[in-house]
Amino acid sequence: MEKPGTAKSESELRGDYSQAGRDYTVAQNWDAYSPEEHDRWRRLYERQSKLAELYAAPQFLDGLKRLDCSYGIPRFEYANMVLTEATGWQLVAVPGFIPDEIFFDHLAARQFPVTRWIREEHELDYLVEPDIFHDFFGHVPMLLDPSVADFLEAYGKAGRRAMEMGALDMLARIYWYTIEFGLIDSRKGLKAFGAGIVSSAGETVYSVTDPDVLRLPFDPERIMKTAYRIDDFQINYFVLDSMEQLLQRLVELDFGPIYETWRDSDPIPAGTLLDGETPWRGKLAEKAS
Repeated sequence: MEKPGTAKSESELRGDYSQAGRDYTVAQNWDAYSPEEHDRWRRLYERQSKLAELYAAPQFLDGLKRLDCSYGIPRFEYANMVLTEATGWQLVAVPGFIPDEIFFDHLAARQFPVTRWIREEHELDYLVEPDIFHDFFGHVPMLLDPSVADFLEAYGKAGRRAMEMGALDMLARIYWYTIEFGLIDSRKGLKAFGAGIVSSAGETVYSVTDPDVLRLPFDPERIMKTAYRIDDFQINYFVLDSMEQLLQRLVELDFGPIYETWRDSDPIPAGTLLDGETPWRGKLAEKAS
């Protein structure tokens, strides 16, 4: 036990795995967040929620409203009450990145790992690794959508097979181009739902308004063969017709033969339009003045 007055703040616990269990979970330790950290959350929330109102999917906006997390860094225990009732999911706190097999196990059990520390002031616009704002603001609202909730469970269950077949990179691309950087064709035009987009001020606008970006109709097999960027805005997105399509197309696929055929091939470079492909040509969002 630490001496009085020596407890570490959540920022100081960044990347500290010393208290993690075998499943890499830790206590959220909500009382350790400082007033400055709560203020940082509120400012990030205010900025991103305003952008979300213009450019995010209706499912994301509905989930964000139901979570009511504008007041400061949210308590996972309160969010879990909402999640459990809606889709049977729970949040678990983690110190940072966790091993792939542990991540898959959590998803398969309908548990979503959320990093407990929040970014520093100088990282407001760009963050190298996910923090609680990316994980909670970006991901958790979509866990209230039944299609996404079921998709993530199925994705977690598919993880072990991909690892055994040496095709983890291929499966990871599905997560990247949907849960992290997914777009959807809504009745109000193109909207974002991926956490990597909606938690980023710049990419929220860019992803749904830029006319020069390559956007392709959702195709999980094409996605599994397509590379992505990790250090800049994406130059390639895939567009869903509906959230229901996400789970339906995943269940329809026999992943084994696809893995065997393509796992040793170089991925298609991001931004590449193949012969015979037709880009998505729906209605872009209007850029706010």
